[in-house]
Amino acid sequence: MIPEYWKNFIAENEMIGRDFEISVGEDLSELGADLRIMNIEQCISEATECYPGIAAAKESYVPVAMCLSGSGDYYYIRSTEGESGSLYRIYHDAVNGECIEHDGIEKVLNSYASLL
Repeated sequence: MIPEYWKNFIAENEMIGRDFEISVGEDLSELGADLRIMNIEQCISEATECYPGIAAAKESYVPVAMCLSGSGDYYYIRSTEGESGSLYRIYHDAVNGECIEHDGIEKVLNSYASLL
């Protein structure tokens, strides 16, 4: 479920549990972000036990970070994009039935490697 390239990326760069801030100017959605990289167990839990994670997983989105500013939104990579793919924010209220509304997904970074 969690791509090996993501597991390697966060392990090699000692990112698990670390906080990152993305400025409004760096965030493609122009909101800015404060996030914490989750461990693998948290990623799996969000993807299999919670919404929007369950619906997002059906569309190849993998939860990788939680919001620290209190929004309840999570951050995702898309497994179909492969190594160094984009980082996305999926709004917690973007689920319509079992699907994610497309206006509830915003690209934050063109490459998650930009976190470094």
